[in-house]
Amino acid sequence: MNNRKPKTQSLKVDYLARVEGEGGLVVKVQDKTVKDVKLKIFEPPRFFEAFLRGRHFSEAPDITARICGICPIAYQMSSVHAMEDAFGIEIPEQLAQLRRLIYCGEWIESHVLHIYMLHAPDFLGFPDAIQMAKKYPEQVQTALRLKRTGNDLVALLAGREIHPINVRVGGFYKMPRKKDLETMIEPLKWALDAAIDTARFTSTLEFPDFERDYLFVAMHHPSEYPFNRGRLVSNRGLDIAVREYDHHFFEEHVAHTTALQSVHNGHGEYFVGPLARFNLNFDQLTPLARQVAQDIGFVPPVSNPFKSIIARAVETVFAIEEALRIIEEYDMPEKPAVAIEPRAGTGYGCSEAPRGILYHRYKLSNNGHILDAKIVPPTSQNQKSIEQDLHHLVQKFIDLPKDALTYQCEQAVRNYDPCISCSVHFLKLEFVGD
Repeated sequence: MNNRKPKTQSLKVDYLARVEGEGGLVVKVQDKTVKDVKLKIFEPPRFFEAFLRGRHFSEAPDITARICGICPIAYQMSSVHAMEDAFGIEIPEQLAQLRRLIYCGEWIESHVLHIYMLHAPDFLGFPDAIQMAKKYPEQVQTALRLKRTGNDLVALLAGREIHPINVRVGGFYKMPRKKDLETMIEPLKWALDAAIDTARFTSTLEFPDFERDYLFVAMHHPSEYPFNRGRLVSNRGLDIAVREYDHHFFEEHVAHTTALQSVHNGHGEYFVGPLARFNLNFDQLTPLARQVAQDIGFVPPVSNPFKSIIARAVETVFAIEEALRIIEEYDMPEKPAVAIEPRAGTGYGCSEAPRGILYHRYKLSNNGHILDAKIVPPTSQNQKSIEQDLHHLVQKFIDLPKDALTYQCEQAVRNYDPCISCSVHFLKLEFVGD
């Protein structure tokens, strides 16, 4: 009789640095085999969907902007598109282009924040960007200036950087003048060169040998890289209108977390965000962004999640180039918004937040009051994919020293730039072996 007790190991990280919020992760390992991985979100939900019930449709952009201080534009865009869908209106192309421009600003500031302040320290062996700045002062100074450029663009169009106030259903409250937008041209031209250098810099980093066969999901538009219009597609044949989202994706509650987890019906976990967009929309990138990606050897298919930092850098190049194009072509519309006639119905909206697709659905009364709301943020859609990454990563690198394995897992989570404060909070990391 073999009475040998299974060999065990235990690793624990109280709080995972450089993500927003708190939570927990438990990995169970027995005889060098990963038995279970649970991403534990233990802080209570923030009930924004409940807050919206009974409010007038016009309040939704301002309320949802409070969900996230880093990507408020994404929440506003998804909400206004859903309301406009419910009312059967389509905004003029000039207003649509201004919405793309404001999205450019948000992508710039969010991507640069993650690349330099949250993710690059992992690859360079520093605990944080402050320590990294001692050896790489120019890169950190560049990052701060790049981020400021994105913030300035958002503030110019939206009234302020955080929780912006100029976006409304049907368009904007106030239109920028051409000369006001032109003040951003020189900062954006500098930023374009800096973003190209950033893409080259990220391509020189050392990446773990780790790939998985992901189900990527993103928006897709035949003539533009996706921000806030298009269809939902995947690398497994999905091609649906936004209003069909609920027929293909559903949220489920699991016992170990207070956050709902999203699943693609019949497929399981899926991956949203920059790497998904890059793989599914490479041909829609601007010529310069495509050329930069090709020059650094970063072309689809890419299935190493650690390389998402490069995808963010390429998207930053795109966002700056797109911003310059829109400003150059800008012709101030006659009216800042189209007239809205409320009616009963259900509206569906989706946009590409920096971290991935952000879905909104609203049921409205005859007088335009919200009867029901559903909001599915990107990180909740990535939760199962994060868990599966950690399962495979720990199994692959199980013989690493405890500290190295723990750090590798922290970095794997940061690949997704998780922002679970959009629904609850994130992340304390703990490995429990037998």
